[in-house]
Amino acid sequence: MLLRDCCKFQEGYVNPPQSNAAFFDGDIKWLRSLDLNDGFVYETSRTLTKKGFESAGKSAYMFPANSLAISKSGSIGKLGILQDEMCGNRAVINIQVDENVANLRYVFYLLKYKYLEVVGKAVGSIQKNLYVSELETLELNHADLSDQKKIASVLSALDDKIALNKKINQKLEAMAKRLYDYWFVQYDFPDKNGHPYKTTGGPMTYNETLKREIPVGWEVDVVGNVCETVLGGTPSTENENFWNGNIPWLNSGEVAEFPILNAEKRITEDAVKNSATAYLPAGSVTLSITRHLRPSIMAIDACINQSVAGIKENGILKNGYLYPYLVNEIPRLNTLRGGAQQPHINKDTVDKSPIVIPAQNVLHQYYEKVNPLYREIIEKAKESQKLTTLRDKLLPLLMNGQVTIS
Repeated sequence: MLLRDCCKFQEGYVNPPQSNAAFFDGDIKWLRSLDLNDGFVYETSRTLTKKGFESAGKSAYMFPANSLAISKSGSIGKLGILQDEMCGNRAVINIQVDENVANLRYVFYLLKYKYLEVVGKAVGSIQKNLYVSELETLELNHADLSDQKKIASVLSALDDKIALNKKINQKLEAMAKRLYDYWFVQYDFPDKNGHPYKTTGGPMTYNETLKREIPVGWEVDVVGNVCETVLGGTPSTENENFWNGNIPWLNSGEVAEFPILNAEKRITEDAVKNSATAYLPAGSVTLSITRHLRPSIMAIDACINQSVAGIKENGILKNGYLYPYLVNEIPRLNTLRGGAQQPHINKDTVDKSPIVIPAQNVLHQYYEKVNPLYREIIEKAKESQKLTTLRDKLLPLLMNGQVTIS
């Protein structure tokens, strides 16, 4: 059985002119290839107004919820399971599965399994495109619907747990962020009587550096004075003795993940000793300083490249304080970026960033509340990593019949 025997295909066509502001920021979700995440798609990065949607004329078409989408150009083969109705641009194809003939989640996993075959079907000399006429010729490995459901149920159970962990972590991070903002932005940490400090009249003093009031007795310094900061580097790629070692080496894209669990490349101890790369222990806070500025927390010991700055924890300032501090600093740091081709900041900018040093007893109480949240985030992320590895091992075995489900 081919995909054409169990699926209906519809290419996206809604591409309103970017110059017309009246077409954007409405209630209609506008699916583009960058919104596809090889999982569930709940939201889109941009939305359209009714005018924007109707600008496509007769080509305007809404993709239904509980259908698939696949990118046809750019990052060809990226997938998504749509959880809501949305329209699509020219870079995506919608796939509606006839559930009387095939299982939607099975088709999703089939397309993941046959990723290289899908990419190989794209044609074009300047920009390759995947067309419905080629996509629909993909053959299903299992024609029997009951077999499809069994395979999909095993893989879906793993993916559903991964998705659940992600939702839990998003809520935990939001809780930790609210706690930080309540205590150290609004200054409504509990006073000695358990009342919100600033709201109930806790004494404040104006700080000239921050141009605002802070609690009496608190100090303001710069990051470089109160924490050890480092900038990474890249070992020589011409020296084979520097690579394929046991030490993870992170680039700026990898430190954009939260928390940081893995690195694609690894280096040797010789590379650490003979290059500008810097070693950071687990628990350190990182900041990608090139193009997109993103903070994170390291859950592993690793080295970093020159596009990453690291801040080490110490006895006073822990990652539970430093990470949300950097999250709040991003808008200010973005205004300090230089470089036309590749906007960036440097380590000196991080070192000179002003930071409030709260009273020790307040920090101690704060850590008692926030540290368990960040520990659980890291544990959930590690669990999801293991589940992802298991799913990726099972996928080809189930699809090619090496493993069967009774």
